[in-house]
Order: sequence, then structure tokens, then C-alpha cells
Amino acid sequence: MPPVFRFAPSPTGGLHIGHAYSALLNEKLAREAGGRLLLRVEDTDTTRCRPEFVDAICTDLDWLGIRFNGETRRQSEHFETYEQAAGRLREKGLLYPCFASRSQIAESVAARQAAGEGWPRDPDGSPIYPGLWRNAPPDVVAARIAAGEPHAWRIDIARALDGIAADDLAFEEYPDADARETTRVTRDPAVWGDFVIVRKDAPASFHLAGVVDEALQGVTDVVRGSDLQQATGLHRLLQHHLEFKPPRYRHHALLTSEDGEKLSKSRGSQTLAALRESGHTAQDIRTQLGFWNARL
Repeated sequence: MPPVFRFAPSPTGGLHIGHAYSALLNEKLAREAGGRLLLRVEDTDTTRCRPEFVDAICTDLDWLGIRFNGETRRQSEHFETYEQAAGRLREKGLLYPCFASRSQIAESVAARQAAGEGWPRDPDGSPIYPGLWRNAPPDVVAARIAAGEPHAWRIDIARALDGIAADDLAFEEYPDADARETTRVTRDPAVWGDFVIVRKDAPASFHLAGVVDEALQGVTDVVRGSDLQQATGLHRLLQHHLEFKPPRYRHHALLTSEDGEKLSKSRGSQTLAALRESGHTAQDIRTQLGFWNARL
């Protein structure tokens, strides 16, 4: 079977040149491997994701000349599928409901730090969840759920890792964007603590939805930015418990601004639409990023 790649943007704003690099790298690798390239729209965040951003993403990718195989998968159309996967994890006793707000979590961490207790942070720099609801009384939990109180579902990371050997969570990864051979590696999921698997406002987190989609779409090669490299350990743990075969991973370096900051929508990085409106052509972008295309 030919390899399957995917590009999976989130429609919370316009694509910038960093997105273009990732999409073009996926296109190049899929073409060289004689594989397929899928487009997936990760729109589980019903608050920030908007239809006009989905349309803009499709316009940008079409302008760049990237052609995808098959229909575009919209995560918002598959919430039931993610809920079923979360249900399997709950049946294994790996998830527990958490009713704590962000401010309550921050206050708990701050109190521990004020008492002189050092507190670890996850790879994204956020304080590890302090376990406020990890061992909550079942009757209290049941009453709050019955009352319809919003809650997230967190993974009990210690329980999820219990009895699992490190090699059970190993996966194949290319050491860089240009590598031709993979190496077998592991990344410790415990560095994330009891991470949110099902959000309060959506039936899946980015982590769960992505893992489910890679399996259902038959993705063999995940090519994405290095900011998600550490998250692969958590993804591999979810794959293990859901009995999904892991894809191969390749994490490319991130493009940065002139001041060295990561390009991002939240920082207002210049969009592809703005570059297009200022007179840049798709070939300009491809050439700048090292993906010259004679067809354009």
C-alpha cells in the first residue's frame, strides 16, 4: 500500500508562511514516495474555529498549487467517533472527570509554590495539573455530572502507564526533515501529567481527535512542526490503549520571525492572503521555501 500523508490545519485564523512550509513539505514527501496526501480540518474548537477560515484555508492551499486526495475530513463532523474512543478509555478506568476551572488550577499551583514547593511544568510551559479531582469521592462526582456541571476528562497518567514497558510505546521517527531512514525512539508521556483528553466545550482534545483520525484515515506518515515532537509521547500512549498502529513521525524545524519568535496566528504573523494581496505569487512562496514547482 502507498504511504499516506496529511496536512491538518486548524481554522482559527489565516494560514501563514509556516503553514505553507509544512503543507509543501508534506506534498513533496508524498510525491517522492508515490503516496497520497490528505487534507484534514481540525475544527473541534467550536468557539474559535469559523467557516470563513475554512474557506480561506482552502483558497490558500489551492493558490499554492497543492492538490489533495479524497474528501477533506472535518473533525466537527465526527464528534461521535471521538466520544466513542473516549468511552473506551473510560471503560479502562484511564480517564476521570475534572470540574476545576483554570483559575482554580492556577490558585492551587500558586499556593503550593508559595509554600516553597517546587512545581513542574509540561513541555509547553504550563504547570502540571495538581490532581484536584483525581481521587474525588464517586458520589460527589456523580452528583455534579447529574446536575449537568461542565467538566473535562483527564487521563490518569500514572494508571495509564502502569505495567507498560518503555518499548511498548516506541515508534519510528525520522531525525530531521530530510532524513531517509527512521530511528526507533520513545518519548515519556508522563511529562504532560494528567492531561485533558476530552475538553469541557468539545468531545475531544486536539490529542485524542488527531490520534483517532490518523488511525481511521490510514495515515502512515505524520509530518508536522517540532513544537509537537514531545506530544508524540502522549499520542503514542493513546494509540497503545486504543490499539492503533502508530504512524511514522517527522518533525520539521519551525519558521520564525525576524525577532526569532515562532510564527503563529495569535501573534498576528503575516498571512498568505496578505502576501498574495501585496503581489506575491505562489511561485514566490514556493521558491522562498525551497519548493520550486515548474507547474506554476
